[in-house]
Amino acid sequence: MPTVSPGIGGTVEEVYHACYRRLVAQIYAFTTDLTEAQDVVQEAFARALARPRGLADVDNPEAWLRTVAVNIVRRRWRRRKLLDTILLRDRPVARTVEAAPGPERADLRDALATLPPHFREVVVLHYYADLPIDEVAALLGVPTGTVKSRLSRARTALAGRLDGYRTEVTRARS
Repeated sequence: MPTVSPGIGGTVEEVYHACYRRLVAQIYAFTTDLTEAQDVVQEAFARALARPRGLADVDNPEAWLRTVAVNIVRRRWRRRKLLDTILLRDRPVARTVEAAPGPERADLRDALATLPPHFREVVVLHYYADLPIDEVAALLGVPTGTVKSRLSRARTALAGRLDGYRTEVTRARS
């Protein structure tokens, strides 16, 4: 899949065709909800379109869009948490039924969904978006040591939830 290289101003349409699927995949791993991921990426592109110069003045359009999308997700989570607190204060929580995920990557999706958001976001940005630790730290506004710590704790938590992970890691190190 073609990448938009830093320095390419390109039209929003060109950036959309080059980056949309990759951004949705990254945000999906972050949210574990494909519909929400698509919606968030669309909103990020809508914000790019609303800018007077589009993405022409942005050095790395994909990174800009990813940052906007991650911020949108974080804002939604804060609002949802507040709304849940207000609405469910006096009512019991009703369990909702979700459709079963497809067999591909369902175990990883489920394991990621159990991680706290601050662990999930570093895993997704580092492993799915392939960002170096210092860029993840800058994007999230935390020190690099915090990102390293969260990655380590997230890997430990994921290893406990994914059958065979420890065995595969042990074999790879041998």
